[in-house]
Amino acid sequence: MRKIFLSFTLLLLTLGSTVTAQNNVNKEHNFDVAKNLETFSAIYKYLDLMYVDTLNADEVVGNGINYMLRSLDPYTVYYPEDKVKDLDMMISGKYAGIGALIRYNLVLKNVVIDEPYENMPAAEVGLKKGDVILSIGDSSMVGKDVSYVSNHLRGDAGTTFILTIQRPSTNKKMKFKITRRAIQLPSVPYYGVQENGVGYIDLNSFTTDCSKDVRRAFLDMKKQGMKSLVFDLRNNGGGSLQEAINIVNMFVPKGLTLVKTQGKLERVNKEYKTTVEPIDTVIPIVVLVNGETASASEITSGSLQDLDRAVILGTRTYGKGLVQVSMELPYNGSLKLTTSKYYIPSGRCIQAINYKHSNGGYIEHVPDSLTHVFHTADGREVRDGGGIKPD
Repeated sequence: MRKIFLSFTLLLLTLGSTVTAQNNVNKEHNFDVAKNLETFSAIYKYLDLMYVDTLNADEVVGNGINYMLRSLDPYTVYYPEDKVKDLDMMISGKYAGIGALIRYNLVLKNVVIDEPYENMPAAEVGLKKGDVILSIGDSSMVGKDVSYVSNHLRGDAGTTFILTIQRPSTNKKMKFKITRRAIQLPSVPYYGVQENGVGYIDLNSFTTDCSKDVRRAFLDMKKQGMKSLVFDLRNNGGGSLQEAINIVNMFVPKGLTLVKTQGKLERVNKEYKTTVEPIDTVIPIVVLVNGETASASEITSGSLQDLDRAVILGTRTYGKGLVQVSMELPYNGSLKLTTSKYYIPSGRCIQAINYKHSNGGYIEHVPDSLTHVFHTADGREVRDGGGIKPD
């Protein structure tokens, strides 16, 4: 009894020491936070009061915020009030503009029209794939990047501007008067069935309700005699986690855990399961992926791979295994904040970038030697730490 009492006493002392140590760590952390915030505030007050030139508060403080976030991961981003529309468009796929994809042409060193969407302003006025964008209104677009040109093409619905382009086929400069209008980016720009019964769905983003579009396309092709499916997720940068769950649920049974998220706070630790009966669990599926297949696209392709429900074809995916939430900020700003990592059915996390090192992790990838082995439902070997590797 005496030995048991002594052991129990030592255990209590050990637990007490651990709790005390943790409390001290928390107090030290809280002090460091308060100290640095107070120092930052004092520095800016002195700058604003005494610096030789008048400061632009939005620019100076905004730069401070952005450099702070750059020390974290690439996906935690601050959106001031004038940029919140960009975040809303990412989530909803809705914006006001001309309805066309644009891209940077490396040979021409200029942004060009890549795809005018049918029944949208760009297509209606006669813009064509390959048209080189020279100016928007009075602003030259020569040599500008995609982000710069895109920001100028967007605006309030109903506003009109003059777009000047050069058409490569004729080498002529042409001017178009275009009126912006509300655009809903098509999540499924194309689907169809070939003569041999191979169906094809191109999904370009995981925006709100895109799973309904995929479902409609799939059922329509089944009526047309589809016997197998090619599901194209190349260049799909992701979006809604729930939409990815809904799409996978079309092809796998109800009640399966597809994704687990784990973070610092208990409330962000969740399990996402299939909740409805599937519409087809036997049709052969090939998922096309590449290096720009990311986030929700990797959840979709990775879950189908882990459950041995589809064959993955292409090149290794981007490797984004982090989950973000949108937080409202004072004065109508927003913060897209990384709160957790996600884990797909085999238990692996596919985050490819060691974001805690090397300037926020933009260039430091997890080496293959440090990845771990996991197994699919049928026992095939898969690995974490580097995106989804094709079969």
